[in-house]
Amino acid sequence: MPSSSPTGGPVEASDKPGIVIIGSGFAGIGMAIKLKEAGFHDFVILEKADDLGGTWRDNTYPGCACDVPSHMYSYSFELNPGWSRMFSPQEEIWEYMRACVWKYGIDPHLRYGKQVVSLEYAGREWEITTSDGETLRANAVISAIGALHVPKFPDIPGTFAGPAFHSAEWDHGVDLKGKRVAVIGTGASAIQFVPQIATEAAQLTVFQRTPPWIHPKPDFAVPDRMKRLLKLPGAARALRNGIYWTLETRALGFAVDPRLMAFHENLALRHLERQVPDPELRRRLTPDYTIGCKRILISSDYYPALSRPNVSLVTDGIAELRGHAVVDVTGREHEADVVVYGTGFKVTDALQEQRIVGRDGVKIQDAWQDGIEAYYGIATAGFPNLFFLLGPNTGLGHNSVVFMIESQVRYVMDCLRLLSRTQARAIDVRPERQRAFNERLQERLNRLVWSEGGCRSWYLDEHGVNRTIWPGFTFEYWARTRRMKPDAFELIY
Repeated sequence: MPSSSPTGGPVEASDKPGIVIIGSGFAGIGMAIKLKEAGFHDFVILEKADDLGGTWRDNTYPGCACDVPSHMYSYSFELNPGWSRMFSPQEEIWEYMRACVWKYGIDPHLRYGKQVVSLEYAGREWEITTSDGETLRANAVISAIGALHVPKFPDIPGTFAGPAFHSAEWDHGVDLKGKRVAVIGTGASAIQFVPQIATEAAQLTVFQRTPPWIHPKPDFAVPDRMKRLLKLPGAARALRNGIYWTLETRALGFAVDPRLMAFHENLALRHLERQVPDPELRRRLTPDYTIGCKRILISSDYYPALSRPNVSLVTDGIAELRGHAVVDVTGREHEADVVVYGTGFKVTDALQEQRIVGRDGVKIQDAWQDGIEAYYGIATAGFPNLFFLLGPNTGLGHNSVVFMIESQVRYVMDCLRLLSRTQARAIDVRPERQRAFNERLQERLNRLVWSEGGCRSWYLDEHGVNRTIWPGFTFEYWARTRRMKPDAFELIY
């Protein structure tokens, strides 16, 4: 795929663009496309790495693929009838993103190697500082850093003597063939790479803290005939709509009543029983919490991998790392040549670690001292013209986050159009509107499966409050963000 834009050379370098987008994943690229479509060309995308793609650039572990059907996990305005599989692999998704950047002329706006270390609102504009010492000033900032980009490592005492790495930073220079490999964690990434490395490792030891609920993965290679049919007018759209509403039914148990998850729980239990004949292993893989409390995973090859003779499952906690071994709480040493962490990402605390200073010198940590929150996950009081994509409480457990991104992009565009129309300098959400919104949000979340399902998950912050998930259907979020309400905001002139 061409990496240069058909619109010509790069946008003229400037330390004062009108808008700065941080991050070039699905959110940043989608925002940039809609800005250009609306006639906003004075913007740059600051990307910390040397290439675009975010999550789909970084995660190159064996077996990495989407767990939402690709015809849904893509932009609604750029349908791709040519997906090779129903659940496309990482490389294909990354190539799709690059194709979108090329087609819509986004390349000239990208600046690589620009990790943002500071955002400060001063003099009615934002001062953005990058790790290489550059400072830019912009009227508006759109944070599109995503939720799954800062690897999380468990706090385990001791030191491991061999190679050790996180799944999001896979060390392809380490050959696992014939090695003893210890995998710590059994989340969404681990259930994809464990089956891949189980076939080549001499011994694979999987350390599980909490068993996940797993559904079978209805994946298949898309035949050429189907690809041709999907090129017919309206066909790809019809398939996407069908997938959307099928996925949306899963929200019944999330948004209405956990008892409505009975069908999904039975599906998972039947899948476990079919794939794990050993009753003792099956017992250790059976969750003791309500399905949906943690992220529901999909895989048809994870359970068979755990049944291989060279694979063992350890459910005792880890006490320490010692030389070439992982020691569990019973004192047993599990010898290993390599340790792979499949322990997920910092989510609720990722935004908290940034240096963001708003009006009157207020730091984002002080504004969020009682927990991270925003108005519809997009705007935070006291931080004018700063917009979050996939901000607090806009994650999903049942459908495609790209759908949420597009709703948020549309909302941000409404805010920018209001500024343009009124000639105001900035827009800031009213604190009372943000507070009322989040009080209603938490009232809903407190009685739903993520809080009442009997588990701890990365959806919750250190106080057990859900700061990650949207509590309802995605069409509800779409409807409520379809038109921004000017009276919810203060205009700054």
